Amino acid sequence: MKHDSLINTLRERFTAAVAEVAGLPPEQVDPVLRPAGDPKFGDYQCNVAMQLAKPLRSKPRDIAQRIVDAVKLDDVAEPLEIAGPGFINIRFKDEFLATYLGEVPAPPAEDTQAIDRLGMPPVERPGRVVIDYSSPNIAKQMHVGHLRSTVIGDVFSRVLMFEGHEVIRQNHVGDWGTQFGMLISWYAEHPIPTPETHDDVLDAIEDDYRAAQVRFKSEPDFADTARAAVGRLQGGDQAARETWERLCAASRGAFLKIYRRLNVLLDDGDVCGESFYNDRLAPVVATLREKLPVADKTAPADAAYAEVREDGGAQCVFLYDKKHEPRFKKPDGDELPMIIQKSDGAFLYATTDLAAIRYRIEDLRSTRVIYVTDARQKLHFEMLFATARAAGWAGDDVTLEHAMFGSVLGNNRKPLKTRDGKNIKLRELLDEAEKRALELQEQRNIEAVERRGDDANNGADEIPNDEKLAIARRVGVAAVKYADLRSDRVSDYVFAWDKLLAMQGNTAPYMMYAYARIRSIYRKAVERFGEPDVYAGDVALTLDDPTERALALRLSRLRETIDAVAGELAPHVLCTYLFDLAQEFMRFYEACPVLQAESEALRLSRCRLCDLTSRALKLGLGLLGIETIERM
Repeated sequence: MKHDSLINTLRERFTAAVAEVAGLPPEQVDPVLRPAGDPKFGDYQCNVAMQLAKPLRSKPRDIAQRIVDAVKLDDVAEPLEIAGPGFINIRFKDEFLATYLGEVPAPPAEDTQAIDRLGMPPVERPGRVVIDYSSPNIAKQMHVGHLRSTVIGDVFSRVLMFEGHEVIRQNHVGDWGTQFGMLISWYAEHPIPTPETHDDVLDAIEDDYRAAQVRFKSEPDFADTARAAVGRLQGGDQAARETWERLCAASRGAFLKIYRRLNVLLDDGDVCGESFYNDRLAPVVATLREKLPVADKTAPADAAYAEVREDGGAQCVFLYDKKHEPRFKKPDGDELPMIIQKSDGAFLYATTDLAAIRYRIEDLRSTRVIYVTDARQKLHFEMLFATARAAGWAGDDVTLEHAMFGSVLGNNRKPLKTRDGKNIKLRELLDEAEKRALELQEQRNIEAVERRGDDANNGADEIPNDEKLAIARRVGVAAVKYADLRSDRVSDYVFAWDKLLAMQGNTAPYMMYAYARIRSIYRKAVERFGEPDVYAGDVALTLDDPTERALALRLSRLRETIDAVAGELAPHVLCTYLFDLAQEFMRFYEACPVLQAESEALRLSRCRLCDLTSRALKLGLGLLGIETIERM
C-alpha cells in the first residue's frame, strides 16, 4: 500500500490505452473502471468500449479487443478477458497482490504515537479544506438533531486529514441575535447559573431562556428591554458583553463534554460563530451592491448573471440562468431572491453565511468548502453558492459542497423525539447507549459462563468492573455513531436500539468484536510461538487458498476506499468496506488454520494477514471516530 491504489494503477494504464485507440487526449478519457460485481468475472472491469462504439463507428467487442491489445498490464494482471458485448475483465496476479501487501511496513512503535498509515502516502496535491459542521446554539443543550452533522463532519475531517489536506474545522455556533437580549434582560434581575449553584449549568440556562421567552411574549416592557439589550450588545456595552461571554463560555464547556464523549475532533478553538461576522455584514451587502448592479440588459444572451435590487424595501440578490430566466422560483412560479438585508436594515442568516463563505475563501484561502447540514437547507446552499460565484469570491479553483443528510427517525417513521414531542438531549441519548451496552455485556458474560458450565467463583469473569465500564462507554457511543454512518447520508434512518447494539450484522459492536477476536488470535500466536516477526524480509505472503486471496484483495482496496470517501463525502462506503473486510476475514479464518498451519512459513503468512486485517480495521474505524477495544 506504499504506492498508488489498485484502481488508480489500472486507471493510469487503461487511460493511456483508450487514448491511443480513440485518438483522444488522455485528460478527456474516462476508462470506466469499477470493481467486478462477481469474483468469477475477475477483480475489476473496464466498460468503456460500449461508450466508444458510436463515436468510433465500430462494434464494442472490436474496440475492447483493440484496448486489450494496447494496454500494458503483463506485470500486474493475468491475460485480460472480453465478455458479453465488450466488458473487459481484469484479474490481478496472485504474486502481484502478495507483493503489494508485502510492501506494507510494520506498524509504528506504540511509544511514538504515530498514526499507522499502513504505508499509504498523502495525496500528491494537498489542498486547504474548510468544514462547517455541528453548529449548536449557545444557551441551549445539544440534542439528537445535532448528532448527524457532528459525527459526519468529523469523519470528513479525519479522512481529509489522513489524505494529507490541511483541514480547518469551523463550528458555526448560534451566538448572536434576539434571544441574547432576552437572556441579558433576564440576568439583570436573576443570578447567572454557575457550577456552584447548579449541577447542570446549561440545563438551568435553557430553563431561564424559556422563562424569558414567556415574558417576552406577555410583557411589553420586558420585550422592549430585551430589544434594547440586543442593541447594547451589538454596540459593545460592557455589562451586556460580559453576560453574553459568560453564557457562551458555559455553553462551549457543555458542548466540549459532548464532543469528548463522542470522540470527535472539534475543540473550543474551532468555534467561529455568528458573532464573528457581525462587523462583516454591512460590507458584504455593500460589496454585492457594487459587484452585482441592476443589469442593463445588454449581457450576452448565453451568459448567466445576478443582480442586487430592492424588493419591498429589502435588499435582494436575484439570480438568472444563461437564458436570463430566474434560477430559483417560489411554488407559485414567481422568482425567488436571496434576501440579504431587511427593509428595517436588519441582516439575516443568509447575510451571515455570505460573510462566512467570503471569509473562508478570501481570508482562510480554502480550495474546498464543505457544509454539513440537513437536507432541508438544500435550496439555501444552492443560492448561497450561486451568489458567492456571481460575486467573484469563488472561482473555478474553489469547490463548494453541501454535504446534506437525512433525518434520524423513530419507529413511527417521524423525527426522533421524546414521548411528549421534545427533542431528545444528546447527553441523555449517550447515557442510554452506554447503559444498554453495559447490560448487553453483562448478559453475554452470564451466557458465556452458562455455556462453559463454570460456577460463579472460578474466575470465568476475567474483565475487571472498571474495564467493563470503559468497554460499555466505547461500545455504546460507537454503536450510536456507526448506525448513523453506515447508511447513505442523504437517506433518513430509523433509530432502533436492538439493531444498533446487535452483535451480528453491520454494526459497531460486531466490528469491534471482529477486531478484538483477530487481536486475540495474534496474542495466542505470541503465547505459543513467541512474538512472530511477520514483517521480516523473508516472510512471504502465500495466497494459495481462495479465501486468502479474497482477503488480500479486500485489504488491497483500502486506499481506494479512503479516496472514495474523501472525494464523494460518503462515510457509508468505508463502513461497507470494513464490514466486508471483517466478513472476508471470518471466511479465511474458518478455511485456513492459523496457529495449526502446516508449516512455519504458512503460519507466519497467515499471521501477517491477521495483523494486516486488524490494522486495517483499526485504521478504518479510527477514521470513523470509533476507538477499538483489544478484548470484549
